[in-house]
Amino acid sequence: MIQLVIFDWDGTLMDSALKITRCIQAAARELEIPQPSYDESKVVIGLGLNEAMQRLFPQIPDAKITQLVEAYKHHFVHNDKTEQELFSGVREGLERINATGAMVAVATGKSRVGLDRVLDIADLRSQFVTTRCADESRTKPHPQMLHDILDFTAIPNKNAIMIGDTSFDMDMAHNADMTGLAVSYGVHSHDTLLQTKARSLVHSFDEVLSWLDQNGLEKAFS
Repeated sequence: MIQLVIFDWDGTLMDSALKITRCIQAAARELEIPQPSYDESKVVIGLGLNEAMQRLFPQIPDAKITQLVEAYKHHFVHNDKTEQELFSGVREGLERINATGAMVAVATGKSRVGLDRVLDIADLRSQFVTTRCADESRTKPHPQMLHDILDFTAIPNKNAIMIGDTSFDMDMAHNADMTGLAVSYGVHSHDTLLQTKARSLVHSFDEVLSWLDQNGLEKAFS
């Protein structure tokens, strides 16, 4: 029985990859560092900002990584006007999951400030019993975010599921001894996700709902 559904945010609930990658590139240009491509940038989405920048720019000293992070944040909030939208079916789907009596949470590589901002913009704060962010926990794939959510909800890991679009999400779920459901419409490739220990791979948010319905959500969707 699934009593707790935990979602990643970027690439799973919100289509934000283009904005994130553009801001990474803008931060690199500002600091006169060779900018990574879209494909290079998108594969680090899901990690905490510091970890993402360290992976993208392994030759850069820590002090400049800090500058990159701050430049990224400034571009994300103040300069870049790229639209971010929920993926099709997400708003209605979250309402349907909540209507079953299951709890819904978020485990994300976003900062607390960043997640709170988009929750308010999307008017989704009421859909989640709790959320955990990379700057208040160990970053993915460490399982601390999931452990914190399990402790908060008092739900055992066998009755919870992690849903995300990256190998970081699926590795985090595996490290927490939790079922992972991968979605192919986000930032990591179909082949990358197939190499993880995800229970299954689905291709739209409607398929997420169908999978949950068929695999033990507390009460079937009407």
